[in-house]
Amino acid sequence: MQLFVRLMLFTLTLAAWLPARADLRIEVTKGVDNAVRVAVVPFAWNGAGALPEDVTAVINSDLTLSGRFETLPVGQMLSLPHEVSEIFTRDWRLLDVEYLVIGRIAESPAGYRLDFELFNVFKNSVEAAAAIEGTADELRDMGHYVSDVVFGKLTGIEGAFSTRIMYVTANGPVTDRSYQLNIADADGHRVETILDSKEPILSATWSSDGRYIAYVSFERDARPAIYLRDTVGGTLQQLTDYPGLNGAPSFSPDGKQLAMVLSKDGNPDIYVLDLTTRKLRRITRHYGIDTEPSWSPDGKAIIFTSNRGGQPQIYQMHLADLSIERLTFEGDYNAKASVLPDGSGIVMVHRREGIFHIALLDFKRGRLRVLTETNLDESPSIAPNGSMLIYATQVNDEGILAAVSIDGGVKFNLPSSEGDVREPAWSPRKRKQFTPLRR
Repeated sequence: MQLFVRLMLFTLTLAAWLPARADLRIEVTKGVDNAVRVAVVPFAWNGAGALPEDVTAVINSDLTLSGRFETLPVGQMLSLPHEVSEIFTRDWRLLDVEYLVIGRIAESPAGYRLDFELFNVFKNSVEAAAAIEGTADELRDMGHYVSDVVFGKLTGIEGAFSTRIMYVTANGPVTDRSYQLNIADADGHRVETILDSKEPILSATWSSDGRYIAYVSFERDARPAIYLRDTVGGTLQQLTDYPGLNGAPSFSPDGKQLAMVLSKDGNPDIYVLDLTTRKLRRITRHYGIDTEPSWSPDGKAIIFTSNRGGQPQIYQMHLADLSIERLTFEGDYNAKASVLPDGSGIVMVHRREGIFHIALLDFKRGRLRVLTETNLDESPSIAPNGSMLIYATQVNDEGILAAVSIDGGVKFNLPSSEGDVREPAWSPRKRKQFTPLRR
């Protein structure tokens, strides 16, 4: 399939979307075989009235939906300790619980103070403990913080519960459709619609600090253009308006440059725009189609899709000398690649037996592994901790988002309440950074 054809098919898919709401829900479809048994004990609340957010439920949901933990229902708990001194390890051993998460929430000058401990039942020891403060609006973030600490301590992988995802939905009948660019917590909650347009929205991507997003829209004369939006200040800039294609923006790791695809000089080629000077540099020159750029973690190379060899494959350009090497050889279609944060491999769309899947190419082993089992998989985006990726797919003829761990051991779906969802992008940074207090 030629890349232009793929772009046109995707545009037609957008036009055929059903009405959709932005809210998402998570459905775990596969977890690890030997999930760690954890009990998240309801946190003590030392304040007036009810908490505006159930922090314990946030933590319990995070750990359960990660697919790596089996959490104990509150109704099965033999006791509800809030302090380490209140823990009777015998009770928890009888329930085959390996770890406890306990804590207290109290009012503070900042709003709320949360203290918690991760307790190892079989070692009778505290594995992690911290205290943080936040406002009422940050209670959910505080819960995600606890989940990240627990996940990191028990898996050795930094948690990503505090991150966000960006995605596109559509609303209204086919003859009068509107498109929304949404940002939500990684668990699908707290959806914010940051752009509502009558024109399609494509290729939304984050800057490395999570403040800026770039995307393609057809706001002006139904022509594609690349826009830059400040999610904090709210300002909007149109970066390109060249004849032909203006697409596939991708921020450099330092956030100072934006790679993109333009066809203003003939064929689609990769260009790099300096966001400070606005100087534009063309880096590929080929009669074929070069598209879908992404950056290496060190910013020294750009990975892109090209049919210069006759079929869509992944190539890498070293920016120092503009030398190009081909990275993929297995299969007749490989596209939309992103490099793992540690640079050890790439994830991409890979066609096998006529079906589009998400695959991982391990550079060290030289091995390509298909990670997904769904159909028409596209637009993979990697979590900042490198352990998961999110992508768009089709389930029961419905377009949804789905996620899979890099090792393929954990899988979950994120269907919308109504209609189709597309174009996911996982944020590079956490929504809120907390500084632990002295305990």
